[in-house]
Amino acid sequence: MRRFLALLAAVALAVAVVGVWAVRTEPDWYIRMRYPLDYEWILEAHSDNYGLAPSLVAAVVYSESGFDPKAKSPAGAIGLMQLLPDTAQGIADRTGGGGFVPADLYDPEINVRYGSWYLRHLQRKYADHPQSLDLALAAYNAGQGNVDRWVDATPAGAPVAIPFAETRAYVAKVRHLQGLYRRGYGLR
Repeated sequence: MRRFLALLAAVALAVAVVGVWAVRTEPDWYIRMRYPLDYEWILEAHSDNYGLAPSLVAAVVYSESGFDPKAKSPAGAIGLMQLLPDTAQGIADRTGGGGFVPADLYDPEINVRYGSWYLRHLQRKYADHPQSLDLALAAYNAGQGNVDRWVDATPAGAPVAIPFAETRAYVAKVRHLQGLYRRGYGLR
């Protein structure tokens, strides 16, 4: 019995060591196991359509919903890319999405199409700024009005400070996940 318990303890220790190593180093197999990539063809199609890196769209989807198409936030954001119905209605109006209803946001194809359009819109809006991607992600999370105020309050040539801790963490998370989706799945 003691030998069995010693063997069991050794196996448990080995599993723990491998687990800690995998979490710290994030090898490709761990990335694919830990960070899903569902709806890959939808992500790639709309990324290409809007000139976005698929790794960026995958990172936003994972950050927003964990790839749950039925996700709904307490603020009312819906679907994979967590779009507010009013934002989605504006996108539908600009892109010819006649007959849009908020329930459409539970459809992964529509949600990723609208979310990718919106992310590209934000990238274009802040394209002339050295922190353009970070500002676009901050606006996706905290709203364009907030980011516009932060940019306006920043002296020329100085980096824009993101005063919301949640938004700073969101930007850092998406940027980290984008690198993981590139490495783990070979996405550009």
